[in-house]
Amino acid sequence: MNAELLRLIDALHKEKDIEADVLFVAIEEAICSAVKKRHDPEGELTVRINRDSGAIEIFEDEKKVNYSDMGRIQAQTAKQVIIQKIREAERDVVFTEYENRVGEIINGNVQRIEGGDVIVNLGKAEGIIPRQEKIRGENYQPGDRIKALIYEIRKVGQKVRILLTRTSADLVARLFELEVPEIGERIIEIKRIAREPGFRTKIAVSSYDMRVDCVGACVGIRGSRIKSITDELNDEKIDIIRWNDSAEVLIINALKPAQITSMELIEEEQVAVVNVPDDMLSLAIGRKGQNVRLAAKLTGWDIRIQGSSKKSDEGSGDKEEDPEVLGVRQALMQGTKFDKPKESGASDVQDQESGNSGSEDKEHETPAAEEDAENDVSEAETGTDAETGTDAETGTDAETGTDAETGTDAETGTDVDANNTDLEDAEEGPGTEDVQEVEEEPPDVRENKNQEGGP
Repeated sequence: MNAELLRLIDALHKEKDIEADVLFVAIEEAICSAVKKRHDPEGELTVRINRDSGAIEIFEDEKKVNYSDMGRIQAQTAKQVIIQKIREAERDVVFTEYENRVGEIINGNVQRIEGGDVIVNLGKAEGIIPRQEKIRGENYQPGDRIKALIYEIRKVGQKVRILLTRTSADLVARLFELEVPEIGERIIEIKRIAREPGFRTKIAVSSYDMRVDCVGACVGIRGSRIKSITDELNDEKIDIIRWNDSAEVLIINALKPAQITSMELIEEEQVAVVNVPDDMLSLAIGRKGQNVRLAAKLTGWDIRIQGSSKKSDEGSGDKEEDPEVLGVRQALMQGTKFDKPKESGASDVQDQESGNSGSEDKEHETPAAEEDAENDVSEAETGTDAETGTDAETGTDAETGTDAETGTDAETGTDVDANNTDLEDAEEGPGTEDVQEVEEEPPDVRENKNQEGGP
């Protein structure tokens, strides 16, 4: 029996990686518990097992006693104690092994799916990928091989709970360390990582050897290295960025492939105002702001992107603004309706002001105004212009009867302009030529004319 006991202890030690001394202590405690339950000794009971021969010795107050008559119940009690101690020993072994592996990648097989959580068989233990730690869109089936990162381990009862994740940014870093040997050799260093699991990751790298291109080494020949990483992450997009100590250069690299026209850094607020061409505005922002959000996480700056047209509008802000545009903007800000102003706005205002005092003006109308009103009425009835006296239909002067266009008397047909000319000549008297002719007449002729004309 003693030889068989030693053989069983050695088998458990090799199979479960439990120390042999731990197993000996567990058996001693189990026998001691069974003896106490059977005989109820008065003194202190101690059980010792020889590590070489397997002999069992029982002592009561340091005196050797013989309790060989053990029943079935006592044997069952000893068995339960031994099983409990072995499970606790297994838990401690697993906890000690994985406690130092937090932050490392581990391989396993999907064993089952429980309530959205993925149970992974790790060999000696089981790992759990909670629902929130899975990459969005990934589906697992029992038996699938999987790589995950250990991010937490704790004891729960007699078991060890190992929590795995596939959404951590450290998972990407560990995958790069596996695929890029220069990172393990400390030639290339991963500075920072910003990740949105299942969509895109930005990783900044730098090289300590000027002869080694950090970006090219991470990409590999024809993208072989980066392709294996993206395949493991379910085709997640990865942007490899060259690290730079200058915040401005780092922001420019982080926002690629978008081109930046200008940038303003506000050191106090850690804000970067970036201007890009209008046709690259959507490219710089990314889908649902993903590109600029990851760039802000990577650089540590609050990046604010605006188009070049907005910058030009701000630069011309000192110029006088169109009143109509200003009115529309104020209406939008106040939430009211904008009414477009009329061209004769000033006269409308005057009409409105004078409209209120219209009744007072009518009471104080002058006789001249009344007379003008009567003339307007007569003009409307007869069709005659009150100022010129011209008939609107015939074009004839109402007083003289003269045609306004031809200048001919409507009754006699005489040219009015010719008659007017004769009248003017008669009023002016004889011309200079007539005066000369009269002076040249002889005296006798002048006397005869005077006699004929009378006094």
